[in-house]
Amino acid sequence: MMRSSNPILNPKGFAADRTYGAGESMTIQGTVNKTFVLLALVVLTASYVWGKVMQPAPVLDGFEQYGQSQSTAMQNVGPLMMLGVFGGFIAAIVTAFKKEWAPITAPIYAGLEGLALGGISAIFEASYPGIVMQAVALTFGTLFCLLVAYKTGLVQVTAKFRMGVFAATGAIALVYLVNMIMGFFGGGISMLSSSSPLGIGISLVIVGIAALNLVLDFDFIEQASSAGMPKYMEWYGAFGLMVTLVWLYMEMLRLLAKMNNRR
Repeated sequence: MMRSSNPILNPKGFAADRTYGAGESMTIQGTVNKTFVLLALVVLTASYVWGKVMQPAPVLDGFEQYGQSQSTAMQNVGPLMMLGVFGGFIAAIVTAFKKEWAPITAPIYAGLEGLALGGISAIFEASYPGIVMQAVALTFGTLFCLLVAYKTGLVQVTAKFRMGVFAATGAIALVYLVNMIMGFFGGGISMLSSSSPLGIGISLVIVGIAALNLVLDFDFIEQASSAGMPKYMEWYGAFGLMVTLVWLYMEMLRLLAKMNNRR
């Protein structure tokens, strides 16, 4: 079976007995349906946190206290964001190691991830009005275009293609890990946050690698469905796609923020 560079959708994740009856096996349509359910959960919880931060400011003595109100709102949703970040990470780890729990843990992951994304998106939107809609449009536009390219054969998953994306994804993960560790000591890799042409170029490369992971995920799920994996793997496959989409969306936000800083 083919390897995906998404650590969630790996060969071990789909290693299972293939003796299942009619209606008990994983299907592509079933995975698509589950993906929509997870997306709906992300949007629902993200909208809740977003609304808490972006709600109209109260009118005091005829003046709208925008800055003060937004700052207070951000403090109020801070615990929800932390719950989303750490709870979502734990749910992702559990799902990766206990794939048979995916029908329960994948929706939990989506709901928690939405809490984090809602707050993060509000922070970006406050600094760069309109950036969130642009990032959402670019993320789903990329998803649609790559799906069409994959289904029409314009993009083919070969062994070299797969290994290249896998290596690049691993390198990005390693750089992010080093940057996080350096951050604990007051440092960091400045190029990752720089709005210079080099910094924007790095973000473009990362966005491209994140997007190519979608192609590998499409291919992996298609093969797993053809192999007749158990029904709960639909949730697992949808979960893997959500992980990639969340990553792609976050990288789109960072790229757009850098480009806005150049204006």
